[in-house]
Amino acid sequence: MEHGGLNFVIDLALMLIFANLGGIAAQKLNQPSVLGQILAGLLAGPAVLNIVTPNEIISTFAELGVILLMFLAGMETDLYELKKSAGASASIAVGGVIMPMVMGILAIKILYPSEGIISGAFVGVILAATSISITVQVLREIEKLNDKTGIGILGAAVIDDVLSIIVLTLVIGVASPGEGSGILFVVLKIVAFFVLTMVAGRIFTTFMNKNSSKMLRDRNVGAFAIIICFILAFVAEEFGVAAIIGAYFTGIVFSLTPYNHRVEKDVSSIAFTLFTPVFFLNIGLIINLDGVCGILVPLVVLMIVAMVSKIIGCGLGAKLMKFSARESIQIGVGMIPRGEVGLIVANVAKSGGFISDNMFTATILVVVLTTIITPPMLKKAYE
Repeated sequence: MEHGGLNFVIDLALMLIFANLGGIAAQKLNQPSVLGQILAGLLAGPAVLNIVTPNEIISTFAELGVILLMFLAGMETDLYELKKSAGASASIAVGGVIMPMVMGILAIKILYPSEGIISGAFVGVILAATSISITVQVLREIEKLNDKTGIGILGAAVIDDVLSIIVLTLVIGVASPGEGSGILFVVLKIVAFFVLTMVAGRIFTTFMNKNSSKMLRDRNVGAFAIIICFILAFVAEEFGVAAIIGAYFTGIVFSLTPYNHRVEKDVSSIAFTLFTPVFFLNIGLIINLDGVCGILVPLVVLMIVAMVSKIIGCGLGAKLMKFSARESIQIGVGMIPRGEVGLIVANVAKSGGFISDNMFTATILVVVLTTIITPPMLKKAYE
């Protein structure tokens, strides 16, 4: 084995030790295990002990973890309830995109009066893009993933992801007309992905249900499901949709086959033993506390905006669809975490010169910090 490969094996062992100890400690304190895993990453990473350093291999491992997590979330989703809540999910998602956009633009104009509206718009998109993976794990732990609010959050997160991509395309098109992908083209690609997924999913489930006895041996079905999951995650990315959305819909499709219980058991054993702990721990690893004192004010302001805008925006969207005040707050809190899309937008804005170094650092920290504060807040909201 090459030296680099051996280093990764050691890093993986250390990460799993820290993740498991962090998860156990969090549960002892009556907190979701995911919070302990993220904080364990902060402790093990460059910010504190510097035992494990983030690298491309760890990032890839973490990406596989979140893909498998969303696949399992899809397997646990009641498709009938998801369809029934489509209108409510759309209302929640629209509120959860508009409010962060507006408040993000206003916050940047107040913090940096000399910056143009484009800088604020990019920050608004970063704050609008929800990452559902953290919320999914918490909802799984407290057994709320498949209730009314859990379904509303999942549906809204899918729509939120699509809306954020469309808004990002609009902002890039306005900021750099020569570089805009074309809003119509982006929308058509996204629509094509969902149509393709629905048609292929229907054909696949019908075929599997009719030919289940002739198809796969039980011992192979888990591996087959993971292969299909990774393929659809890749296809989703190619169509301009987040890989986790492709994985989520793959999980829904497999939940409708005769193999659903076996697949869930096989994939869960791999995902929760090896991959998802690395995903959550990696969030803590990438936290960089250098220079935080110099951006403390914008960091605090944007953090408040990130939380309040989702609670108000998504909460109002939920209230309009006849959710109770308590349920609306639960949904708003569940939509607080930012993640992959926010990090991508921040990098696009930084590389294009649309936001300053200070803004970039502040928004990256906001993305990470929202993943840390959400687990205890969400658990409290359901008590």
